[in-house]
Amino acid sequence: MPDPIAVVSVEGGVGRLRLNRPEKRNALNSDLARAVIDGMTRLDNDPEVVVIVIEGTDGAFCAGADMAEMLAAEGAGVINANVAGRATDRVEASPKPLIAAIDGPAYGAGALLACACDIRILSDRSRIRFPGAEYGLVVGAVGLPRLVGPALAKELIFTARVVDAEEAQRIGLANRVVSVEDLAATVDEMARTIAAASPDALRWSKATINAAVGGGDAVGLERQADLLLRGSEDNKVRFTAATQRITGRSSQ
Repeated sequence: MPDPIAVVSVEGGVGRLRLNRPEKRNALNSDLARAVIDGMTRLDNDPEVVVIVIEGTDGAFCAGADMAEMLAAEGAGVINANVAGRATDRVEASPKPLIAAIDGPAYGAGALLACACDIRILSDRSRIRFPGAEYGLVVGAVGLPRLVGPALAKELIFTARVVDAEEAQRIGLANRVVSVEDLAATVDEMARTIAAASPDALRWSKATINAAVGGGDAVGLERQADLLLRGSEDNKVRFTAATQRITGRSSQ
């Protein structure tokens, strides 16, 4: 049996979705796009999963959409054959915190996949590129300005130039840059830290922040969240534990 084109696993509150098409540097064809959509649905619906890590294989996060497949589909008269876009849209729709563990290229649809995540941790050999304008498409014009601002987003999209890991961190496209050897451990540590937090508070926090940067009613959403969460069993248990820790430290 061949290896699955996307590997889904769950451990300790951390769900993982690993793109597994290394011979094509994890380019998103229709099979991989469907596997991403199915994997995200599985992880979103699993109550044990608090945070989701999306990662690639063999030094490649995702080289973009499978251009050969798209060209063949368009040649056959298939309209709107953007399967990669549907996969990245599904990732962005997740209510759970998402970490992109990026090693190697994240180009085109791979860059969109990275931007759809909440946190991006890069190895020092990672590269990000938004090449849509080079071949007549719009890629990243919605998500990228939220991360780096409109002026820089225009530069990166208009020129389609490669952004290395150091620049990505400097401009806010990467949360952290670490060595290749430290990438897995750094991602694991952050994922475990997030997984220890309140799942409900995390989902409401993500929704509120997204509303704040997207022009929604973030103030109303935060007030609604606290009305619903304050006094819940989860809130009482966590608040009591935190109070006991603080009291214990202050008495020492």
